[in-house]
Amino acid sequence: MLTLAYAVGSSPAGTTGSSFMSFIPLIFMFAIFYFLLIRPQQKKAKEHKALLETLKKGDQVVTAGGIHGKVTAIDDGVVVMEIATGVNIRINKGYIATVVK
Repeated sequence: MLTLAYAVGSSPAGTTGSSFMSFIPLIFMFAIFYFLLIRPQQKKAKEHKALLETLKKGDQVVTAGGIHGKVTAIDDGVVVMEIATGVNIRINKGYIATVVK
C-alpha cells in the first residue's frame, strides 16, 4: 500500500534539470520586459534630462499640463514663463515637456 508520506518523499532522479528548466520562462519574460518597457523608458528619461539642461532664456516651451509660453528666466530648479504679455508664472523645471521650434 502506498502512503502519502512515501509519495511526497520520493523524487525522480531528474528533478535538478527540470527545476532549472522552470526558470527559463521567467528569464525570457524578464528579457522581454527589459527590452520593451524598461530600456525605452530609461532612454526617454535621458532625452528629457538633456532637454532640460539645454533650456535657455527665450525658448518657446510647452509644460506637462499643456501651457505654452516663453522662458524669461531660469533659476536653480524653477523656470519663469511668460504665457501672455505681462503675465509670468513660475513652474518647476521638470514640468517642461517640450521645446517648440
